[in-house]
Amino acid sequence: MKDQLERLEDKLDELIALCSALDKENQSLRGREGEWANERRQLLIKNETARSKVESMISRLKSMETGE
Repeated sequence: MKDQLERLEDKLDELIALCSALDKENQSLRGREGEWANERRQLLIKNETARSKVESMISRLKSMETGE
């Protein structure tokens, strides 16, 4: 009986350690997810800025072409 309780305690200790490790990993993954979301937002803004500049250049080129 005593051996069974000791084995059960060992299993519980292992389970607690595993839960702790998984919690740390989960926190790390959530942090990285937040960083990626922020990076994505920044890239979308840069993409929109570049698109706007290209459209502006095309518009100016067209107006120069028709002005000739």
